[in-house]
Amino acid sequence: MNTNQQKGFSLIELLLVVVIIGVIAAMAVPAYQKGMWAAENGAAFSTMRTMASTQVTFYSQNGRFGRLNELNRIIGGGAGTDVGDSVVKGRYVFTMAPAVPTDNELKQSYSIIARRDVSGDVLYQYELDQTGRIRQVWPAGGNTGN
Repeated sequence: MNTNQQKGFSLIELLLVVVIIGVIAAMAVPAYQKGMWAAENGAAFSTMRTMASTQVTFYSQNGRFGRLNELNRIIGGGAGTDVGDSVVKGRYVFTMAPAVPTDNELKQSYSIIARRDVSGDVLYQYELDQTGRIRQVWPAGGNTGN
């Protein structure tokens, strides 16, 4: 009696498993990227809220609004890393308009822009002004609020 029992998987079975894993990965990667974008956008929006409330405190103490480096120092570096006249946090760059406002300009108003511009990805841009309102500029028609 010949009992030739081979154990293992056939080539067809292995190829089928590889194809199934590939299909699952093809569905998971876009969902993962969307989740990462949402997290980055949420962090930028949260940073802008913190900046808005810090501006109110700064104005009440100094009679003018603060520059980015002054706000970041008060927040303890929580807004990101100072790079020249900008603050960088993750893929977002926070700038003021104008880039270096005078003390006289800061007595009246301020404008902070958060921009995520990574080649190959969707451009996101938020703006914060002295009213404390955060507005999504890009992509157009996005949610706004504070």
